[in-house]
Amino acid sequence: MTAAASSKSLEAFIPFRRSELIELCLADRQLDERAGLQFREFCEILAAFYHFRAHAQLERLKEHYAPFDPDAETRPLQCPSAEELPLLAASVASDFSRLLAMANYRPLSQQELEQAFEVVSLIPLHTRVDFDDFDQVLFFYRGEGEETVSFRRFMKHKTMRVDNLQRVAVLLKFRDQAHFTAKERRLEGLGFVPGRIYLYLYKNIPRNDLELLFPNVEVSMNWKDRLMLLVPALGAAIPLILKVLPSMGLLVAAILLVTMGPEITTRFGYQSAGTSSLYPLLVALLSIGAALGGFAAHQYTKYKSKRLMFLKKVTDTLFFKNLVSNEGVLYSLTDAAEEELCKEAILVYYHLLTSTDPLDQGRLDQRIESWMQDSFGARIDFDIDKTVQNLMDLQADLPSERGPQPRSLLTRRPDDTLQVLPLDAAKQLIDHIWDHAFEYANPAAAD
Repeated sequence: MTAAASSKSLEAFIPFRRSELIELCLADRQLDERAGLQFREFCEILAAFYHFRAHAQLERLKEHYAPFDPDAETRPLQCPSAEELPLLAASVASDFSRLLAMANYRPLSQQELEQAFEVVSLIPLHTRVDFDDFDQVLFFYRGEGEETVSFRRFMKHKTMRVDNLQRVAVLLKFRDQAHFTAKERRLEGLGFVPGRIYLYLYKNIPRNDLELLFPNVEVSMNWKDRLMLLVPALGAAIPLILKVLPSMGLLVAAILLVTMGPEITTRFGYQSAGTSSLYPLLVALLSIGAALGGFAAHQYTKYKSKRLMFLKKVTDTLFFKNLVSNEGVLYSLTDAAEEELCKEAILVYYHLLTSTDPLDQGRLDQRIESWMQDSFGARIDFDIDKTVQNLMDLQADLPSERGPQPRSLLTRRPDDTLQVLPLDAAKQLIDHIWDHAFEYANPAAAD
């Protein structure tokens, strides 16, 4: 199998690590040595602040997810009530979606999922997912591209364009035990725990193979497999029927001869010579029947082999393409969201800091996207709205000669252009916010 990947659409994801992005900004040579050092320090304290805030979000998610974690090792001191469980499940789904949006993942709708199921994958089998088994189904992806895949089918080499999703995040909330009991499903053979929430993070999943990620996927013959079994059988059976019809009486005599002995045939007027001529007919009949049975068995074996290939593909996907599952997904996605938010803030701050011309939001967005493409060949659709709002929310009352004054890392001028605090003031602002994250050491300030 050979593959050649190509980019399909622009996304907000920034394809560099945060530390590399800082170096790329400094390599632009818009900051002198002293300003470059201050910029590093600003990025360091900004990253520490985002890490602290991400930790608080993670703890909230873990607390709400705990009652639904199928891999939990600890025992709850107090289980949520029947009224609280739906609220907690809704909170997990909402926070999960918000976290993925911060990490620049895109949602896949129910309609997009069902459309993906209708397209035949590399293994042509009919698959079915019963969405009624779920209370909640969420699919998100980040990164999309195409592969040209080569394979052999019917002794010929063929190629197919495969739409790959580079990262896929999944939330599946199963219905409770009563639902599966009512459907007469054996709980021991389900492969999952009813009522729990399963979280998965995968890499490089073909869009047409998303059904592989459902624990309740069912496999059956498609119309082509059924025709391969039915049509040859009918084709062989028709000549046999035409041949047997004129000698139906002889066939009845043959059956009587085999089951009740030679004497019974004489009662119906058949001579022994006539009955003896039935043996070649029976031999031919048995031969054709054996041939049909052998052909049917061969076709069914091919179907079983195809089904085993599908199941192996499922196993390979779950084993080699699964990055992390359940509570581990929360850690991975929180880190990804923290990284993306920090990189976006660095880009906005850097370009506003170094621009010689006033920039409004639209021109700033265009400047960042052009800089990424012209300097590093990285085409992105930068999420300017989210980032500007995040930086405007970084504000505090900083001390001054006239007393505490409200300051924000980013502000909007009356002419709608944007400005950021100088490096020294920006570091002081983030440091002030960091120092006042808790007020335990200064009760008077808390009051």
